[in-house]
Amino acid sequence: MSHEGIRFVGAEEAESGEQPKLTGDAILPAKVRVDKSGGSGVVIEWKDGHTSSWNFAWLRAACPCAMCHEERGKEGREPGVAKPKSASLLPMYEAPPRPVEVTPVGKYAIRFKWNDGHETGLYSWDYLRNVCDVEAKKQGASGS
Repeated sequence: MSHEGIRFVGAEEAESGEQPKLTGDAILPAKVRVDKSGGSGVVIEWKDGHTSSWNFAWLRAACPCAMCHEERGKEGREPGVAKPKSASLLPMYEAPPRPVEVTPVGKYAIRFKWNDGHETGLYSWDYLRNVCDVEAKKQGASGS
């Protein structure tokens, strides 16, 4: 009897509901499509057969740079959850997030220069696949 692929966890880890990070073919893209001109977002087909898609607003709110990560942590926001808008009397129009430039970074990441001037986040394939997996599980649990 083979026990390959079986991992025993303690009660605390089991109760937390946290899943181990994906690795191997699960984090290697087979095809990446960025619809910069159409504005729809990014679609990645992974080597393990899974397909992920994100709109640009979600990606901007999920920026993995240190500054954005720290800000989300202080506010208790998950990746992809936008900053709450201030409750001003006359809200100013804010253009939706769109990349003005998209650049591959080696064979491990993609960088966006956003229309708000932000450009320090490196969206690694590992990061994108693992936040996709978390987001899919949340949507499955909520029934959407």
